[in-house]
Amino acid sequence: MTAASPALPPSPLDEGRKVLLARLVDGLDAPSLWWLSGYTAGLAQVQAAPQLAVLPGGGAAAAPQAGQRLTVLYGSQTGNARREAEKLAQAAEAAGLAVRLVRTDSYPTRELASERLLYIVISTQGEGDPPDDAIGFTEFLSGKRAPKLPELRYAVLGLGDTSYADFCGIARKLDARLAELGAQRIHDLGQADLDIDTVAAPWREAALAKAGELLRAAAPASTHLATVTPLRPATSWSHERPFPAEVLANQHITGREFHRTGFRRYDAPEKDVRHLELSLEGSGLAYEPGDALGIRHRNPESLVESVLEATRLDGNAAVTIDGETLPLHEWLATRRELTRLSRPFLAAHAERSGSASLRQLLDPTQPAGLAALLADHQLVDVLRRWPADWDQQALVAALRPQAQRLYSIASSRKRVGEEAHLTVDVLRYQAHGHTHLGAASAFLAALEEGAQVPVYIEPNERFRVPADPGRDIIMVGPGTGVAPFRGFVQERAETGASGRNWLFFGTRHFNTGFLYQVEWQEALQRKELHRLDLAFSRDQPRKVYVQDRLRERGAEVYDWLQGGAHFYVCGAIAMGKDVHAALLDVVAAHNGGDREAAAEYLTTLQADGRYARDVY
Repeated sequence: MTAASPALPPSPLDEGRKVLLARLVDGLDAPSLWWLSGYTAGLAQVQAAPQLAVLPGGGAAAAPQAGQRLTVLYGSQTGNARREAEKLAQAAEAAGLAVRLVRTDSYPTRELASERLLYIVISTQGEGDPPDDAIGFTEFLSGKRAPKLPELRYAVLGLGDTSYADFCGIARKLDARLAELGAQRIHDLGQADLDIDTVAAPWREAALAKAGELLRAAAPASTHLATVTPLRPATSWSHERPFPAEVLANQHITGREFHRTGFRRYDAPEKDVRHLELSLEGSGLAYEPGDALGIRHRNPESLVESVLEATRLDGNAAVTIDGETLPLHEWLATRRELTRLSRPFLAAHAERSGSASLRQLLDPTQPAGLAALLADHQLVDVLRRWPADWDQQALVAALRPQAQRLYSIASSRKRVGEEAHLTVDVLRYQAHGHTHLGAASAFLAALEEGAQVPVYIEPNERFRVPADPGRDIIMVGPGTGVAPFRGFVQERAETGASGRNWLFFGTRHFNTGFLYQVEWQEALQRKELHRLDLAFSRDQPRKVYVQDRLRERGAEVYDWLQGGAHFYVCGAIAMGKDVHAALLDVVAAHNGGDREAAAEYLTTLQADGRYARDVY
């Protein structure tokens, strides 16, 4: 959603400030406007000056105090928790409740002690970890500085993925911690799987009813609760209604190892990484470097056929779910997950198969076995290993809805225009005697030029180039984690940023995996990239990774950080943890060896927006 220049209601602002305000909000999207509202509300609380709230009729009155409003906090890694928090806030507004929506890293923790009604919507990252924008808040809440909260009423909605053993782990921890601090839980913890609405919609309805009861009871008779009118309709293309983008290019950017002992003899390709260029022409979609492109994929035909073969079901059989009727084949191809398992499906399959070994793996007291199964098996592996009788209706109902995939955008619109570029690692491997594919990556790899793929933009406000073009940046992106940094370098070059750009890139082999090698060399020559450190882990007897290069360049990395540089990491969760540990070592080595102070230093960098991660 972007903001027009609205006609301001009567207020104490003079004409000059009204003009400045209109300029400020012009072009801001929904998350930015929500953040701005929370920020200004926080400023108002700090000051002793009179506070104002917009009334439905356009007049002004005292802004709701903490006991007369609902605060909605969200922590989101991929955008799902943000969207659910926005739905919650919008529904509260529609019900006439005073509400503010704040991202957790923008929330002044000093205000927690004065909150009276708090709803938290938070996703779980990896195995029970908070999303990056909620790290500071969760650390504060878990620490000794967290205040007692006997007057707080709260509710928590968690978003997770039952293909991970610690489902909604961070939501459960926050829910328990708030209760431990004396707060009163007014609605049960919600734990939503990928079919988010199944849990989130009824949770939202019940939680809002509770909020309405409390706020209307607390509001003085003369107080009117604020409502907010959207300034401009959102773009027509979205997560729910993606844009059909045309494929302009689909190129291999990894190679095969050449052997000199024979003419044109090569090894089989170790990796298949693609560079895709998609047209957004005519869509009106806009993105910034650091954002992601959401893809609505079709499961590859081989995946669908393998499931039909394992279940011995007829793909042409009609299946009706929630009033929609499709052939079983189409449900499996477009509406259901075929590569990611979930605990509910495994429990249903264990019942149908009668397998004691599968039931044992689901024992909650022994999570290691389930974690290994979820990491190593696709749906078809379970169907083959533990045969069971399924009918088509029950199978579709038991499978989880298809999750749309997000890919970091590898371009800047300032350089490529109405296009979005992606860097896609095509997953293909052998396991349990069969070839396995990644559903979305195999779908993208098979697209030919001229084909169309449904896409939408997923903003990532915390992963942006510095607003100050004079700031230096350090980027750590091994493998396809380098994708957003291609966009960063393009953006900084096109805007004439004076700050230096330093990239750490790693992969297994120089010959086969050095993604965008020519582009980086040209960027170095043009001074668009100022430093490039490389780690090819398998090209020498001792494995070398990007975190090793960070430690080797520790003094210079620390000097850049002390000079105000921003630090970015993109790639796998495990790599992100290794890089964080290396960065902690670097800071500790150059601040006198105090690791506790080094940890606080990194936490401060994160809170200030100078240490950002996009890990998955």
